[in-house]
Amino acid sequence: MFDVIDAGNGKFIKAWKRGVRFEEKAVDQLKQTARLPFVRPYVAAMPDTHWSMGATVGSVVPSVGAICPAAVGVDIGCGMIASRLNMQRESRQGRRGA
Repeated sequence: MFDVIDAGNGKFIKAWKRGVRFEEKAVDQLKQTARLPFVRPYVAAMPDTHWSMGATVGSVVPSVGAICPAAVGVDIGCGMIASRLNMQRESRQGRRGA
């Protein structure tokens, strides 16, 4: 189940935080995001939520009539370990038969 955080101005956050402590800085950031005029119907915050530059990591920011690149976050992949990938590239000329 989720908790509801009042963001003010009739906006709110659904936060899956039972048993998890959210940073106050992250909650403030979530509230600011939720109050943006194009964010609807609410911001969702996952248990791994934490403050970051641009957007709160662990948040879902649905928008109407707007694209929010920072909602992906500049902290994307924090705490993740990436595996090296072997990729073969085919030149465009080779695909066109030139």
